[in-house]
Amino acid sequence: MARSVRWTLAALDDLDQAAKYIARDSATYAAAFVRDALSTARSLQQYAERGRIVPEFEQDNIRELFVGSYRLVYRVGDRVEILAIIHGARDTGAVWDRRDPKG
Repeated sequence: MARSVRWTLAALDDLDQAAKYIARDSATYAAAFVRDALSTARSLQQYAERGRIVPEFEQDNIRELFVGSYRLVYRVGDRVEILAIIHGARDTGAVWDRRDPKG
């Protein structure tokens, strides 16, 4: 089933911040990361359930896929909402304080 994919403002900010961080070392790698993240998100139109359930939340509808060393966290429903992009080394709980995965 094809679903629409929507980015939350928080996730867009995460993407921007990650790209800026990566660009400190390489603008080329930063651009590639953004392309990969956008492509991964677009692919969720057809295959939303393929990501694993986020272990910290244990909710069937909150899933993640890895884009490089970042976790693309999203919610599956009638549409797909990209909730966050979090570096794999970060404490997800601390990052999540500014968001509500239950929506």
